[in-house]
Amino acid sequence: MTRELLILRHGKAKNPIGIADRDRPLKTTGKRQAQRVGAWLQDHALLPDVTVCSSAERAFVTAQKMLKAGGTHAHDIAVDDRIYNASVAALLDVLGIFPSAPNRVMIVGHNPGLEGLVHHLASLSLPGTDDGRLLKTGTLIHLSMPDDWRQLDRDCAKIVDYVRPDSLPVGFPYQTPNGREWRDRPAYYYTQSAVIPYRRTGRGIEILVITASSKNHWVVPKGIHEPGLSAQDSAAQEAQEEAGVQGHVHATAIGSYAYEKWGATCHVSVYPMEVTDELDPDIWEENHRQRRWVAPDVAAQQIKEDALKTIILDFAASLAKETP
Repeated sequence: MTRELLILRHGKAKNPIGIADRDRPLKTTGKRQAQRVGAWLQDHALLPDVTVCSSAERAFVTAQKMLKAGGTHAHDIAVDDRIYNASVAALLDVLGIFPSAPNRVMIVGHNPGLEGLVHHLASLSLPGTDDGRLLKTGTLIHLSMPDDWRQLDRDCAKIVDYVRPDSLPVGFPYQTPNGREWRDRPAYYYTQSAVIPYRRTGRGIEILVITASSKNHWVVPKGIHEPGLSAQDSAAQEAQEEAGVQGHVHATAIGSYAYEKWGATCHVSVYPMEVTDELDPDIWEENHRQRRWVAPDVAAQQIKEDALKTIILDFAASLAKETP
């Protein structure tokens, strides 16, 4: 069986003053580049069996964005420091850790190393480019490779696909009952989980609300349902990140609602979570938010979505009946 190598240069990154090169974040453009490549890979049934990337922030986030947009999880990305500022010899050593398996490997890194690697592996079949650069940011090259990677000689591979992000659709495919449509964001963005954090006290049931990222109103934790996570685990992750709380998420949703964003409708499943721990601010990821415990009716008054208000009040009423 012929093996495959996917070579992806990281997306376009910022270069802020005072930030180390390894820590440079992706620009929004760079995130979209990675996501468009991920959607293309999914559409062509070419998602990698394993992804290995540089230790630089921009490479790791590129790998994450690419995999999630491809509809798969990003939990098992292998970070290899040898890919950062790597020579061709170092990159060949990295590939050598996969001597005969898996079948399809992706490497996410930087120029000039990656471009040098392509020239080494497939110099006889390089595509033409308008400015002589083979790997602009966000560019993907798909190679057909020999089975044995312990010794990768020159010209041992063949370029199958050469994909630049500016050649891909601006939108992202979304499958509906009426067929495919194109949306502003990857498909998984439109399925979300919200969590109602609650606790029992001598005063009765209390709900935890937090300030929105804009800080101009109160919300409960909510976010995109991460590929590879259950809805409950995704809700728990949002609670930890946005509200700095941990606890037990109920097994089933108690309601759902929809709202318009990114040019389409987002569908949100709502899960209660009985809070057991509040994280200290120094380990709370989004500690710029405020959080406070309030009575259910106060929480409902402060929440904007009418459907969510009803869900909170109905849940609190049913929970009060169960509480001795």
